[in-house]
Amino acid sequence: MLKNRFIPLVVLGLLLLTLAACGGNSEKQGQTETAAPVIEATAEPIAADLTRKVTHLKGESIVPAKIDRIVVLSAAYIDHLLTIGEKPAGVNVEVRYGGDYLPYLASELEGVKLVGSADSPNLEAIVEIDPDVILVESRTAEDTYEQLEKIAPTIVLGTEWLEYEDDTTYWTKDLLMVAELYDKVELAEKRIEELHLKTAKASEIVNKLDHKQLAYLRVREKNLQIYAGKGHPTNTLLYHDLGFARTELTPEEQRADLSLEVVPDLDADYIVLEVDPNGRDNLNSMNQSALWAKVPAVQNEKVYETDSFWLFKGWGVIGRGQIVDDVLKMVE
Repeated sequence: MLKNRFIPLVVLGLLLLTLAACGGNSEKQGQTETAAPVIEATAEPIAADLTRKVTHLKGESIVPAKIDRIVVLSAAYIDHLLTIGEKPAGVNVEVRYGGDYLPYLASELEGVKLVGSADSPNLEAIVEIDPDVILVESRTAEDTYEQLEKIAPTIVLGTEWLEYEDDTTYWTKDLLMVAELYDKVELAEKRIEELHLKTAKASEIVNKLDHKQLAYLRVREKNLQIYAGKGHPTNTLLYHDLGFARTELTPEEQRADLSLEVVPDLDADYIVLEVDPNGRDNLNSMNQSALWAKVPAVQNEKVYETDSFWLFKGWGVIGRGQIVDDVLKMVE
């Protein structure tokens, strides 16, 4: 009888334990709903390991710590990525140069999707890439930035016009910022130092020249322009880093039109010509002009026509290295 009496007591005990357990579960479920912020707070450090906060000209952006797909709307930033061994998923084109890859970077961009120009990007093409990050220049239109930001975190680099005019190393700042996105700052610094040594050796050759006045000219469709001594990384590369001397007609800060009437006063030992795609007829007219023929560099056959991309090249390690190579060929 005692045994039979004991069985209901055991059952009753099990029943009470079951009810207690159910009650406990209900209580925990209620706590989960009210304690959601605590769960989010504990998840935040984990999220922080997967993302990083980037401060740029438009504010702050949260981007993945590991970037797989990046769209770049700037020749300079394409150069920066390739310098640190990263290949973009999409790049802008330059309409005036045929709407394709810039030739001096084309060999390293095979297979990369084209996404329109920096000013008029192809938003559908960018959406198809599904980028983690988009890189644009400061000159990007406000409405374009807002459209891009809806697709992916959009980082705006660069500065306002001429704010960097006295800083000859300004172009490196964006390279280091791009490198930081990939934890490759040391590699970027190494590439900058390698370029510095290469430029210094070229400067030694330039400084040994008896006559080293240089004019950097741009032949446009209907006018001729002369570039300044500073105000652009390509200009400071020539006149500061490499050590060429300015001509009497070389402006201080901003490029200026150069009329054919004053061309004979151009006391240039060397001339670098950057010819726009629509500037060929103008160049032909110049070459037939008796006024152009009076310039020392023309008389001594020291006129060097560039590949028309020096203004792009001046912003990056790859491009600047190519300019240095061209300069050495020019003065040899």
